[in-house]
Amino acid sequence: MLELKSVFKTIQEKNISTSILTDINLKIEDGEFVSLVGKSGSGKSSLLYLMGTLDKASSGEILIQNKLIDFKNEKLIHQIRKNDLGFVFQFHYLISELTVLENVLLPAASDGDKKNYVERAKYLLGQMSLDGKFHRKPNQLSGGERQRVAIARALIKNPKLLLADEPTGNLDSINGLNVMEILKKLHEIEKTTIVLVTHEIEYSKWGQRTIHLTDGKISN
Repeated sequence: MLELKSVFKTIQEKNISTSILTDINLKIEDGEFVSLVGKSGSGKSSLLYLMGTLDKASSGEILIQNKLIDFKNEKLIHQIRKNDLGFVFQFHYLISELTVLENVLLPAASDGDKKNYVERAKYLLGQMSLDGKFHRKPNQLSGGERQRVAIARALIKNPKLLLADEPTGNLDSINGLNVMEILKKLHEIEKTTIVLVTHEIEYSKWGQRTIHLTDGKISN
């Protein structure tokens, strides 16, 4: 479960305070597929980064799996990022020198436990229709295939919560649709909680619930 209680985010530049998010109260249950939509600058990505502990709220509380996010507790933050969260961004951020399989296994490599995740990596890549491409380098793949590798990497440690920030934003319509079908399939099979940021209204309808942001506030 993910819960935000009276969350505010402001930034300070040259003695000028700008409000990014205002009084966000939100609860996302385990197993939900939620879409975050809004115009550019509405705060969608900022909210997602707070959910993923990539940024710190100015005030309020954020709980992930009933654990209160406290940036003073570095051990807790590390454990949550490692065990509870998976991230997919608009750009795949694959390492060009590594193979597809090695890129997917990167999150497990930090634990020295990579060998135990090889079969899961191959399973996930199979779900992404990337059988037979385990040993290719990213530059030998299409843009859509690279994004699918990034999704497999995000799921390698079976996170409870997958945060996807415009995962189709850099793809053509066919590959974008393929990515959305993969997310839906994985949600149904693995019961992963998904929060999807998208500006595509049609893609937002794939979620079970849509949250609209307007000027940093939830408007629905």
